[in-house]
Amino acid sequence: MLSAPFSEPVPITKDDSGMIRINGTRVTLQTLVYAFRRGDSAEQIVESYPVLRLADVYMVIGYYMNHRDEVDNYVLEQEKLGEAIRSENERRFPNDGIRAKLLARMESKSLT
Repeated sequence: MLSAPFSEPVPITKDDSGMIRINGTRVTLQTLVYAFRRGDSAEQIVESYPVLRLADVYMVIGYYMNHRDEVDNYVLEQEKLGEAIRSENERRFPNDGIRAKLLARMESKSLT
């Protein structure tokens, strides 16, 4: 029998790039939050990401529910950062005509 309440740390860690991940995995907090928001249960999340432990998913969901504003702000910032990176990549590596080029290349290979 437990004689006193105890608490375990939430199993999340911020990596060198500032991304928050579930401990011991490459699964991001953002990924888990998206799954939870779309209505996935903890069990469904573990089924989708078998590297996760069910107890960890429950703890992270609990953390999210207790710190919703803070986590939602973090997720929003990550989305903005992702969009900025996508825009920069599209600027640096335009994909104008890429489909036509790939189809032409495929066609030329099938002729040989």
